[in-house]
Amino acid sequence: MVCGGFACSKNCLCALNLLYTLVSLLLIGIAAWGIGFGLISSFRVVGVAIAVGIFLFLIALVGLIGAVKHHQVLLFFYMIILLLVFIVQFSVSCACLALNKEQQSQLLEVGWNNTNSARTDIERNLNCCGFRVFDPNETCSSDCFRSHQCQPCAPIIEEYSGMVLRFVGGIGLFFSFTEILGVWLTYRYRNQKDPRANPSAFL
Repeated sequence: MVCGGFACSKNCLCALNLLYTLVSLLLIGIAAWGIGFGLISSFRVVGVAIAVGIFLFLIALVGLIGAVKHHQVLLFFYMIILLLVFIVQFSVSCACLALNKEQQSQLLEVGWNNTNSARTDIERNLNCCGFRVFDPNETCSSDCFRSHQCQPCAPIIEEYSGMVLRFVGGIGLFFSFTEILGVWLTYRYRNQKDPRANPSAFL
């Protein structure tokens, strides 16, 4: 049986928004866990992750309330915001999957030069010092710095960067298709009449 009825559209939209709610809470929880266990000391990185999680949670909440109450205005704004998020996320995911090794290396070097706290986390967690060349005169928070026998961080980071970008791009691409599904479901659900309402009433 094809899912074309009012109740089926409503249930699918509610389930999709519950999934977004779980993902947003998971994102906030992972960021809090990372800073709680000392894996991430950069408040900027944690702040961005928590802000994205809260933003996703609010979108899911708007969609959930709109679906439960069949609220036309909430559903309209939910549909527009979800479409904009889809465009941004789809573009970023495709960019992640399309980056070659040279572009990845340049991007990593720019990031390395512009973030001091993230650089400290990387050096400590990967036990390396410097990006391209190890300089014993510079300060470093890794354990190997005491013996002055550290490897530069660039080869270690580049070894995993391609895999991480493919993973992030794939996950982002998957969720971008769930977002366009959400836009389609919302559009269809907005134009369906509630069978419990007055049949002569307009939407």
